[in-house]
Amino acid sequence: MGEDHVGDPEDVRAVLAAEDRRYQAMLDADLATLDASCAAELSYAHSSGARDTKDQYLEKVRSGYYVYRRIDHPVERVAVVGDSALVVGRMTADLDVDGRPRTIDNLALAVWTRASGGWQLLAYAPTPLPA
Repeated sequence: MGEDHVGDPEDVRAVLAAEDRRYQAMLDADLATLDASCAAELSYAHSSGARDTKDQYLEKVRSGYYVYRRIDHPVERVAVVGDSALVVGRMTADLDVDGRPRTIDNLALAVWTRASGGWQLLAYAPTPLPA
């Protein structure tokens, strides 16, 4: 575990596990796990500048608008503050967006909230890196 992680080590581990589960569910188009991983109030931004609610995002994965082929998500820092957690890192991926192949390379900020039985994603914000 990196020195940069802040907060109870058990919470940090749980948030990292939730982050891994979410990315695996994106690859698998596992809507049940994605649904459980995301808070009802989710704000999910994309590197294109689009922003989705939870329902909009799940529908785009369900319909095949987003098809994830490969995702790498190295984490630089986790900070657990009260019932919130920030995950700072990077997200690179190969995916199809509306049938067109794309490769993305983003800085990534994920905000998680403590929910009954675990952690849920509250917000996701990528920052595209210059090509």
